[in-house]
Amino acid sequence: MVIGEVSKSFGDFMVLNTISLEIHKGEFFSLLGPSGCGKTTLLRIIGGFETPDRGRVTFDGADVLPLPPNRRPANTIFQNYALFPHLTVFENVAFPLSLKKLPKTGIRSQVEEYLKLVQLEGHADKKPNQLSGGQKQRVAIARALINEPSVLLLDEPLSALDAKLRQHMLIELDQIHDKIGITFIYVTHDQQEALSVSDRIAVMNLGNVLQVGTPHDIYESPATDFVARFIGETNLFDAVVASVEKLDKPETEYMVELDIPELGRIKVTTVDDIQPGQKVSFTIRPEKVLISKERPATKRGDINLFQGTVDEPIYSGFQTKFYVKVMDKTLIRVIKQHAKYSDEGPDIVWKDSVFLSWSALDGYIVGVRES
Repeated sequence: MVIGEVSKSFGDFMVLNTISLEIHKGEFFSLLGPSGCGKTTLLRIIGGFETPDRGRVTFDGADVLPLPPNRRPANTIFQNYALFPHLTVFENVAFPLSLKKLPKTGIRSQVEEYLKLVQLEGHADKKPNQLSGGQKQRVAIARALINEPSVLLLDEPLSALDAKLRQHMLIELDQIHDKIGITFIYVTHDQQEALSVSDRIAVMNLGNVLQVGTPHDIYESPATDFVARFIGETNLFDAVVASVEKLDKPETEYMVELDIPELGRIKVTTVDDIQPGQKVSFTIRPEKVLISKERPATKRGDINLFQGTVDEPIYSGFQTKFYVKVMDKTLIRVIKQHAKYSDEGPDIVWKDSVFLSWSALDGYIVGVRES
């Protein structure tokens, strides 16, 4: 599927600003961004429920913009599932086939097949008001898939579910995708959902696509400050390039020293060709920062080391998040995983003096900023 230079405005408000994407056949592709970024509008244009002001949408090379939703090789699952309340589960799933006037025996066998796929074999005679939220979602999935579309469009389908059920249904959705192998385009504002199941993600904001990449690329190598802040947690600083040294290692071509007003001088590796004096943004993820009460013994020249005071520890069972004050003013977030059982509980507490350290390999220069 190709989305080419699609733009859409409502009045004076531009919702989509010249969006271009290529989505591969069989891919689980997520449109990720905050509310109002344009992701649902883009999904509705793909599905035929909105018309773009400009641009093109092609499925296997064929232009689908002139086609109404029911003639496009795509089905949509909406946030509210849009089930018919007066019909049974069986009748809801069978509805698309009934419109095609297929024989009843053929309809029954196909409905039974798709109810089995979504694990609802024993619920065929129930009405939607007798189902849980997760079961309603499964009915909507079965009804959408029974038409055998090339593309399944999912508009925040888990938003109405509680956190635990949402995680469970996300796994089931991924398993269904693996079984049937068609293209899924998934709209969400939840970063963890997108990271968990996507083959690739398009991060959107204010009608623009800021970055397209695998979950690993998006998380580890954010293209902009917004992507770095929006995907997970991070420590993000404005910096100026102080020096650049070319390395012999191909995976880390340059060792860069940055001047950060809130921290001082730090080292970071990069493959980008940058020059002294350039203004950049620097990010280090909280889980990559090591925290200890004892000064680390390492003598490696690529380790950044700071001393600070624990301003706030937040214990979450499997991890503790620390807000550490460095240079009496700068808060650095640190996440420490609890991989081993401890009778005494956390060994670092509020007001403790601690050392923070991270390798130059673990930081990342987000990009050059305009002066």
